[in-house]
Amino acid sequence: MSTSTYVKDARPPTAAEAPPPANRRPLMRRFTAWLTAVAFTLPALILFGALVLTPILYALYVSLFNWGGFGSPEDYVGIDNYTRLLDDPVFLGDLWRGLLLVLFSIAVQLPFALAMAVALNQKLRGRAVYRMLFFAPYVLSEVITGVLFMMIFSPDDGLADRVLGSVGLDGLGGLWFADQDTVLPTLFLVMTWKYFGFHMMLYLAGLQNIPAELHEAARIDGANAWQRFRHVTLPLLGPTIRISIFLSVIGAIQLFDLVWVVTQGGPDHHSETMAVTLFQFGFKRYQMGYASAISIALFLISLVFALAYQRLVMRRDTEGALTTMRGSR
Repeated sequence: MSTSTYVKDARPPTAAEAPPPANRRPLMRRFTAWLTAVAFTLPALILFGALVLTPILYALYVSLFNWGGFGSPEDYVGIDNYTRLLDDPVFLGDLWRGLLLVLFSIAVQLPFALAMAVALNQKLRGRAVYRMLFFAPYVLSEVITGVLFMMIFSPDDGLADRVLGSVGLDGLGGLWFADQDTVLPTLFLVMTWKYFGFHMMLYLAGLQNIPAELHEAARIDGANAWQRFRHVTLPLLGPTIRISIFLSVIGAIQLFDLVWVVTQGGPDHHSETMAVTLFQFGFKRYQMGYASAISIALFLISLVFALAYQRLVMRRDTEGALTTMRGSR
């Protein structure tokens, strides 16, 4: 190679040939990443703003008026609709009934779903059929479920009374949905039948992610079935259980369609929920201002619970997910 070639290569690069400064490369990379994130999230943010934030803000605005739903809100009443909530025995009863449904769901429905999931996670003949049968009620719509159980629990002539009478337990039959003392337990029975299959499938998915080697090691160490469940299965199933509890509580707080089809909140408000009361005032009595105040109260209760639950209960799960995401970058 000639000497001129070495001389030419040794020349310092011109401004056009010089590479960009090293400190500009991370800046361009961050800007590109930010632009990509905006491009992907902007459509979702627009939909979220139009379909979620805008209705919430409009409901908050309407709740400050005494408005029947026709024309423009003009009769400004300030926070009178919210002070009315605190004196309304129906709304206060809704809070109590919602709390009872939440407690019933956590104490009865979810343990039952977990027990069925553990049973169906064993090597049983036909377990796929059992899983399908137990999950099938969740696929049915709430309207179909409501109509079905209205016929089953029809007083005197329903399937429930006929079955009890055939085994000599006529005294256990009753008015079911038509009695103030039995309507809420009967409604919860229907809720359990309808929704436990969903939670059962969640638990099954969690159980199948637990390595079999851990159970085998515990068995070799002398742990019995209960000890393996208590010290191996439950801790590893913890994130799934926490998600299941969260979904169950939010569903119980916002329960509407099943109650509306079966009882419409009766008899005498004894099965009414906040969502049913909201619908009654908004679309039956045309008190949209008060109904909007109920909707804001329902939204705030759900939001406060969700934030507190995520902060206090699911904190380890979310921190683990974020740590995993950062480590994979």
